[in-house]
Amino acid sequence: MKELLTALLPEIILAGAACLLFLFGIKASRTLRQAAPVVALLALAASVLCVIYGPQPNPVIAESTGTVRLTDFALYIKLLSGLIAAILLLLQWPTDKEVTGNRSLSLGVDLPEYFALFLLSIAGIFLVAGANDIILLFLGIELAAIPTYVMVSISRPLPVAQEAGLKYFFLGAMAAAILLFGLAYLFGTTGTLSLNEMAGEFHSTGGVVTLTTWQLLAAVMIFLGIAFKLAAFPLHFYAGDVYTGAATPLTAMLSFVPKIAGIAALVKILYVLGGGQWLVPHNLVTLLWIMAILTMTIGNVLGLMQANIKRVMACSSIAHSGYMLAGLAVLAGAGESLYRTEALQGVMFYIAAYGVMNAGLFGVLMMLPAKPDPFAPRVSPGGAGLSPAVPPATTAETFEDIAGLGRDRPAMGLAMTACCFSLIGLPLTVGFFGKYYLIRPALEAGWYGLVIVLVLNAAVSAGYYLRIVGAMFLRTSNGQPQPAACEVPAGECLKTVPLVLAVIISALGSLILGSYLPATSALSDAARRATTVDVPSTASAMAPTDRP
Repeated sequence: MKELLTALLPEIILAGAACLLFLFGIKASRTLRQAAPVVALLALAASVLCVIYGPQPNPVIAESTGTVRLTDFALYIKLLSGLIAAILLLLQWPTDKEVTGNRSLSLGVDLPEYFALFLLSIAGIFLVAGANDIILLFLGIELAAIPTYVMVSISRPLPVAQEAGLKYFFLGAMAAAILLFGLAYLFGTTGTLSLNEMAGEFHSTGGVVTLTTWQLLAAVMIFLGIAFKLAAFPLHFYAGDVYTGAATPLTAMLSFVPKIAGIAALVKILYVLGGGQWLVPHNLVTLLWIMAILTMTIGNVLGLMQANIKRVMACSSIAHSGYMLAGLAVLAGAGESLYRTEALQGVMFYIAAYGVMNAGLFGVLMMLPAKPDPFAPRVSPGGAGLSPAVPPATTAETFEDIAGLGRDRPAMGLAMTACCFSLIGLPLTVGFFGKYYLIRPALEAGWYGLVIVLVLNAAVSAGYYLRIVGAMFLRTSNGQPQPAACEVPAGECLKTVPLVLAVIISALGSLILGSYLPATSALSDAARRATTVDVPSTASAMAPTDRP
């Protein structure tokens, strides 16, 4: 029991801090609202320190904890999600006078509860990373997702946000039911809840595991349930409406948190279905291959058709899920263990790169004000005359909002450019190495068709990312007056420091991790260590194995 509590200490810290924040919401005073983000950030810092300085993977702890496994894979996912969550928290930091939100986020007195839900969602990722039991795995996946349904609905006082939250909830419930059915069938055909023991039930014949019809059905349902979390084909259609309706900092969270939880869960499922050696049946590999191609293609093609930048980023999120699914397809279908290790390393590197460069783009959008909508109802501010209304708690979301702002605010324009170039995968950015580490094992394994589709899709994605950069530097504002860059008084602009810090970290991270090779190598080495998704038992700890 002591070892189990030690292994779960990061999750306990996050859950305990969330409970404290829920208590803050009872009184909802200004002082408690002001303390809420500080408590959340301290909880994240404490959980990350526990991951770094806590117990490390070894067979004794693996056997004593049972349902939880401390592996290099789990530690990497926890550390990465904790660090990216800190950046996302800075994007959501309240800056208004009454401490109810910021220019993109309007929470009212629900601010402590919002940050409590945020911590619970991150705790869900931690549970998924360390789960060695299908019940704990399912609970972790849903704990990462369910808080976001509420967060979307309360993120800003607009009907579009409540509509998005309702859609997200019902579709999420459907996906959860599909996933649960698949896990139930997997349990029914193996007779065990333990992922480690379940992997031992699948035996390879001719180098590939053979599954029964019911097990294949279970695998397909699990893939579909996780596809919703990834916003991957065929359950990708909700992303545009939900990402647009949610507040901008929450959209940044939605594009990362469910994705990393889904990727971690899918890696564990593929490990189990491959008998603990990634020997996944060919028909499931083909299914992953098809899902990857359709996901990245649909996402990029739809991205070219959007006028709202948040809808563009929803399509971008779909496309990047396709890239990661391509890496998982190579992981499951590559014949040699070296290729499998490199493929999983590529996926782990890419999810880190995506988290860094994606957050910066949304941060820049938050720093750019929305321009008045000439077609919106006209209001009279203080009797000074009628002017077009700007919806509450909104910042830049359309191409018209950012037109010409790159020249007026060059620092923001350069930060946006760095993030967009990285998302394309241009050299000297972390996105370039992310795609390189995905493509290399596919080429070595002979998956030329998948590589061609991936490279073509990366080229297509340049169309809408460069459109964002072009709007900031090449377009004009059509004679509209430029709103002020900071709505708070000059003496209170220090409140925006967390947002500025998040953008700086993301933009510089996108460049440094792609141009400073020691930093790139350090992240690559960490991703390679994360390819160990299980810890051998004490009986086999000294035995040779080719498990990555």
